[in-house]
Amino acid sequence: MLVLGIETSCDETAVALVEDGVRVRSNVIGSQVEHHRPYGGVVPEIAARAHLELLLPALDRALVEGGCTYADVDAVAVTTGPGLVGALLVGVAAAKSLALAHSLPLIGVNHLEGHVCAVQLEFGLLRPPLLALIVSGGHTSLVLVDETGRMSTIGATIDDAAGEAFDKVARFLGLPYPGGPEIDRLAREGSADAIRFPRALLDGTYDFSLSGLKTAVVRELRRREAAGEEIHLADVAASFQEAVVDVAVRKTMAAVARHGVEQVTMVGGVAANSRLRERMAASCAEAGARLLMPSPALCTDNGAMIAAAGWNRLAGGERTAYDAVADPNLPLAGLVVRASGEPPS
Repeated sequence: MLVLGIETSCDETAVALVEDGVRVRSNVIGSQVEHHRPYGGVVPEIAARAHLELLLPALDRALVEGGCTYADVDAVAVTTGPGLVGALLVGVAAAKSLALAHSLPLIGVNHLEGHVCAVQLEFGLLRPPLLALIVSGGHTSLVLVDETGRMSTIGATIDDAAGEAFDKVARFLGLPYPGGPEIDRLAREGSADAIRFPRALLDGTYDFSLSGLKTAVVRELRRREAAGEEIHLADVAASFQEAVVDVAVRKTMAAVARHGVEQVTMVGGVAANSRLRERMAASCAEAGARLLMPSPALCTDNGAMIAAAGWNRLAGGERTAYDAVADPNLPLAGLVVRASGEPPS
């Protein structure tokens, strides 16, 4: 089965074709970075307008690169939430139009479920149970996938998401948007031990909090500036990054031990961070857990992950009504990841 996936939840206009849930036929991403860079972050109204400009060319290109036409497509999958409501509406409207025009099933997909399913594009269909760390611009969550494939969130950020914190700190350091890759690059030139920034461990929970860390970075820089001390931005970047990574890894490994899972996935845009990948790989190896990390290109928002998640649901006999709506606060609880080994219906 060939599924067309559309992702417009934030600032990436993405379309992909995925066959049988695992084979990427095409994966087109229309970047909006230049639209938002002057503002240092994503502007919702600009994002929605950019999707309108970029989506039709992305659809055409995905079909050409996939070597097919709409007659070859078996279903249309689209992100229905969570995300920016204006951005989501563009993708949902397009997906409905295509599904209706070509008499195809419509499959609504939760954006976070899509991130988890990105793993199967490189490692094959998922085999629960597993634990997923989702770290992106808008989300920082720990999700448990039980033996039946059912997802449940066991921890989430109570304030800033990891990607949001990276962007805000980068902006304060004078680095361009998007800030995550810039801090990752600069941190390689600095010392992670130069400044001991606080870690909000929130004992007794798997929740995350990064707002205090962000404030600590700002205060430390202002203190040093007022004292006339030399500021090494690379050391600041490395120390800040290490604090984020340290908490993410420690929370994840605590959940692995508590729930006895032997597989860990790490997905989302921040999962492309080189230090986080290094630390998580070492910790999982030490704990004897298998780590499944998509390549950096599949960590960021993309249509292939939505098509993969859509295939899972289509193969399980699910369909979404044509009157489905975009939900910027769509919850993850109750969604199901299809376990591999089950024959598609």
